[in-house]
Amino acid sequence: MAEKKIIQTDEAPQAIGPYSQAVKMGPFVYTSGQIPLTKDGSLIEGDVQAQTKQVLENVTAVLKAAGCEISDVIKTTVFIDDMSEFQLVNEVYERYFADTKPARSCVEVAGLPKQVKVEIECIAYLSE
Repeated sequence: MAEKKIIQTDEAPQAIGPYSQAVKMGPFVYTSGQIPLTKDGSLIEGDVQAQTKQVLENVTAVLKAAGCEISDVIKTTVFIDDMSEFQLVNEVYERYFADTKPARSCVEVAGLPKQVKVEIECIAYLSE
């Protein structure tokens, strides 16, 4: 059985609950949902595009700590609090995933932690 490794980095915000920033199991890395907090825990309160950029910077930092890159992502789940802002999220999202285009789900939710506008989690595959 593959060994489970907890991923933690100071380059992304610390978990705000009883969970890990990510877990690596075999060649897969599963990130927890990232919200628009800076690495020191300050909330980015800007519009959905500013928040999406911070979220994806956090995802990138967590993936780097796991030994992979954003291009290794095979699946994302995007949670937004207002589906009418979907295109605005896409404009930022595409800058990070323009070449790799992972599978994706996007779900409108009634609320997110700290009343943020967007949260993103992903699964990456590391060819070893």
